[in-house]
Amino acid sequence: MTVDQATSPAVGRPRPTMKTGRNRSAARPGPSMTTRRHRAFYLFASPWIIGFSLLTVAPMAYALWLSFTTYDGISPHWHYVGLGNYRELMGDPVTWDALGRAGLFAVLSVPLSIVAGLALAVLVNRPLKGRGLFRTLLYLPAVVPPVGAGIAFKNLFDQNSGAANGALTFFGFDAIGWLADPYARYVLVMTVLWAAGNIMIISLAGLQDVPRELHEAARIDGASAWRTFRSITVPLLSPVLLFQTVTGVIASVQTVMPMLLAPTAGTGGLTTIPQSNYTYMIHVFAEYFALGRYGYASALLWVLFVLILVATGLIFRFTSGVVFYNVDPEARK
Repeated sequence: MTVDQATSPAVGRPRPTMKTGRNRSAARPGPSMTTRRHRAFYLFASPWIIGFSLLTVAPMAYALWLSFTTYDGISPHWHYVGLGNYRELMGDPVTWDALGRAGLFAVLSVPLSIVAGLALAVLVNRPLKGRGLFRTLLYLPAVVPPVGAGIAFKNLFDQNSGAANGALTFFGFDAIGWLADPYARYVLVMTVLWAAGNIMIISLAGLQDVPRELHEAARIDGASAWRTFRSITVPLLSPVLLFQTVTGVIASVQTVMPMLLAPTAGTGGLTTIPQSNYTYMIHVFAEYFALGRYGYASALLWVLFVLILVATGLIFRFTSGVVFYNVDPEARK
C-alpha cells in the first residue's frame, strides 16, 4: 500500500512516501511498439542474415584476401603479391577474349530469351482449351537441372550419334559438328531458349496484372491488337522486362554450360571446349582447378563482380525513362 506524504504534527516535517514493488514496476515504461516490431523483424530475419553472412559475405571476403596472394589451394607456402594478380589480368589477352565472348553471349541470349518467354506468355494467356496443360509442358524444361540439360543437349547434337545429325542425314544433308566451332555458340544459345519457360511464368504473371479496362478502351477506340500490345501491354510490363534483363545478364555472364557441352568432361576436358564457347567463367574454372591458381582466379571473380555491378547500374540508368511503375503517387510519400 502507499502512504502519502503528510506533515507530522510532532516534528513538523513531511513523512516519506512509501510505495510497494508492484507500483514501482508499473511506473517503469516498457518497450514501445516500434521497438517490439524491430525486434520481431530481426528475429524472423536472423536465419537469412546468418546464412548471408556465413555463406556469402565470408566467402567473398576470403576470396578478396586470396586475390592478393599466390595461394594454390594445396601448398602451405604462399606469398602476398598485393595488386600483382590484378595487374596480370589487365594485361592478359585470354582474359579479355573470354570476357568478350561472355558479353557477346549475354547480348545474344538475353533478348532472345525474353522475347521467346514473352511470346509464350502471350500465347498461353489466351482463353485456349487446355491452356493449363500447355503452361505445364512449356515450363517443364525450366526445372530440369543444368547438368541434365547439358548432357541431353550434348547427346542430341553429338556429331556421330546425335538425333540432330540423324535428321540431317535422313533428308540427304551432311552431318555437322555442332559441338565444334563455329556452331557451338549457337547450341549454347539454344540451351538458353529451351529453358525460356521460367521467363514465360514471370511474364504471364505480369500480363495478368494488366487491367482489362485499358484493352477494352483501346479496342473501342479502334486500336489494332499489335498497337494495343505495343502501347499498353509492353509499357505496363516494363518493370518485369527490366527485372528479366538484369537477372538475365547476371546469369548469362556466369554460365558454365559450355563445360557440360564439351566433347569430354572433367578437368582435362577444358582443352576440348570450342574457342567460341571459352567464356569468362570457363576461364575462371580453368585457373582454379586446372592450373591451381587460386589467387589469380579469385582476382578474376572480383573483377567480374565489379563489372556486374557497373552493368546493372548502367541498365538502371539508361532505362529509368522508359520503365513505367504503376504506383499511386500518394503511396510513394
